[in-house]
Amino acid sequence: MKNPEITIPPDEIEISAMRAQGAGGQNVNKVSSAIHLRFDITRSSLTQAIKDRILTSGDQRITKQGVLVLKAQSHRTQERNREDAIRRLHDIVLHASHTPAVRYPTKPSRAAKSRRVDDKKLRGQIKNLRTKFDY
Repeated sequence: MKNPEITIPPDEIEISAMRAQGAGGQNVNKVSSAIHLRFDITRSSLTQAIKDRILTSGDQRITKQGVLVLKAQSHRTQERNREDAIRRLHDIVLHASHTPAVRYPTKPSRAAKSRRVDDKKLRGQIKNLRTKFDY
């Protein structure tokens, strides 16, 4: 799902390396393989509509200042984690670039209303037949 109209310049993305969390032996304690990506949405070159959709998405990774923070640490190398973080950023922007379709509320037709009422009457008659009779 590529969108050639949307490009994010590399100077708008701040990437820093840090040590990964979790188990991994001695290597995890001395190699900074995790990537911390910061993307300031409000100062970016994206269109205002895309910025608004991202900021109102309710994503927990967006700070109050409008900075999207992604942490990638699933791979063993820094390069793959960097690619993963950038790919996730592009996925978020692409998802926000799609404008939702406008939904126009519809009303039930007169025939649908009468069918509903007829079904309710029939159901009421069936339930009324279940009552006890006084002989």
